[in-house]
Amino acid sequence: MTEVLDPQFEAMLKAAEPKPQHDWLRRLVGEWTYETEMVEQGSMSAEKCVGTEQVRPLGEIWVVADGEGSTPGGVIGASQITLGFDPQSGRFVGTFIGSLMTHLWVCDGELDAAERVLTLQSTGPSFEVEGQLAQYRDVVEVHSDDYRTLTAYVLGQDGDWHQMMRSHYRRTA
Repeated sequence: MTEVLDPQFEAMLKAAEPKPQHDWLRRLVGEWTYETEMVEQGSMSAEKCVGTEQVRPLGEIWVVADGEGSTPGGVIGASQITLGFDPQSGRFVGTFIGSLMTHLWVCDGELDAAERVLTLQSTGPSFEVEGQLAQYRDVVEVHSDDYRTLTAYVLGQDGDWHQMMRSHYRRTA
């Protein structure tokens, strides 16, 4: 006896059709090195950290970035980022996890009209007040096929966005 699938379930099993926004994400695929300038609030100096990142496609819809690099204080950490585009919401979506933290970061954002800057918003643990959450903004800017930046901001208790770090990514392969 052949079982008939529920039409909604059957539709979910069909492969999603890539959109132009998925093509944009595939521009990130490759091997990268990065240098990060960590900015401490109220300080005029910035600490530099370095690392590598490998970005691979997951089908035609997602990209997955595996990174490893130094942190302030010299500890080596690993991270994984997923990024995709949800045509139903019209928004970019993703996650971030790091080997040195317990929080699963969920992000949501949009691409600017010039298709150069992806701005992602997320909520995570506050670095100012223990036990509270804060709003974060990551701005990914593609300058060329071989160079991009990531600038991270936190919304401070004063209501202003404060830059926390800026990473410079250079393609190696």
